[in-house]
Amino acid sequence: MARPTAPASAKAGPSKKGIFAASFIGTSIEWYDYYIFGTAAALVFGNAFYPQFDPTAGTIASFATFAVGFIARPLGAAVIGHFGDRIGRKSMLVLTLLLTGGSTFLIGVLPTYDAIGIGAPLLLVLLRLIQGFGVGGEWGGAVLIATEHASPSRRAVYGSFAQFGVPIGVLTSNLAFLAVGGLDDDAFQAWGWRIPFLLSIVLVGVGFVVRSKLEDAPEFKQVKERNEVIKMPVAELFRRQPRTLILGSLASIAPPAVGYTVIVYMLNYGTQVVGFDRNTLLWLILASTVIWVATIIVAAVLSDRYGSKPVFAIGALTAVIWPLPLFALVNTGNAAAAFFGFAVAAVVQGIMAGAQGGMFTEIFELKTRYSGISIAYQLGGMVGGAVTPIVATALYGAYESSTPIGIYVSALSLISLLAVLGIKVAPPARRNKAADRLGTSAATAG
Repeated sequence: MARPTAPASAKAGPSKKGIFAASFIGTSIEWYDYYIFGTAAALVFGNAFYPQFDPTAGTIASFATFAVGFIARPLGAAVIGHFGDRIGRKSMLVLTLLLTGGSTFLIGVLPTYDAIGIGAPLLLVLLRLIQGFGVGGEWGGAVLIATEHASPSRRAVYGSFAQFGVPIGVLTSNLAFLAVGGLDDDAFQAWGWRIPFLLSIVLVGVGFVVRSKLEDAPEFKQVKERNEVIKMPVAELFRRQPRTLILGSLASIAPPAVGYTVIVYMLNYGTQVVGFDRNTLLWLILASTVIWVATIIVAAVLSDRYGSKPVFAIGALTAVIWPLPLFALVNTGNAAAAFFGFAVAAVVQGIMAGAQGGMFTEIFELKTRYSGISIAYQLGGMVGGAVTPIVATALYGAYESSTPIGIYVSALSLISLLAVLGIKVAPPARRNKAADRLGTSAATAG
């Protein structure tokens, strides 16, 4: 007997591999762009764009330019999230890729202060704003394109696809700088630092091809087909879920606070204060990203089994505990000790990253979900990521000790721990049954 065939109109959704590629590859490229800027801010931009300042002031100015991108991220989250909730996830993900990748390439050809004077740092700030605006809508869309294609019982695992992009972005950005690290200081400062920025245009081309093949998830397509799209998603979000938005934003502070302490500030602190070789630190941080990725996988699986909230809370608790030991290990000047510090910090970040995508998908309502998870993630990133390298530099300048820096990062992480404890997430069993029945998340609106 012939086997019945599916109707001609039936169309299979994207494969798991396709979803993974679209979420992971695009996010990796976005974060590659972002982290090469952070690395250059720690190693190059002070001399290239702010040579009129003394070394400490130049470093602070360079980190301030890095922070400008974070200021633009919440705006990008709101604007891109608005259209992501109204038009669709796919189109916004293509836009974020082009914005971030294009601005990164242009930074690679930007004249320095010696060439055009004050125009150089002004153009750098402008391109950084564009880059930050694009990144503002990237993470939320990358998470949703994965989680909304997943069954409710697998949302944390699918949500982790986008989270791989963060450590892989660190890995590839460090590899790019290590590739030019063999240059002498004069060549590196003059032109070597530009190569990682110029290479980004190739990566953007790959990401564009992958993301152009995407489709929005069935549950979002149903919202559009039923004409249930909300006219002003951000306003509706603030009206219906203000508590969830605030707590989600506060919970999002710890991951970038720990991450940017290691990835950005530690490059400057480790070389200028402790005396590590630049390439040694880059290799140590690069090696720790393998542990970061592995931890994300484990945390995501555990989140789907036991719930994303308790897993994230464990990560936030470790983020409170680890900053002081991290600096103590780096201060030894021993590469093995420093690597242990970075490795544990990678575990800390991986635990939270593995749980965050699934948890955020569950706590925000479908019709305002892109706006909700994007704004919460980026507000937390602005506090935890933008300010931390600046405050750390200023604290060391004032006290000539890493202890105040460690206490500061721990305090930020404590805020996230308390916030996640206040977030309402349905238990996995009840959430999955409700989602199967309603076709949307059963998380409690706050």
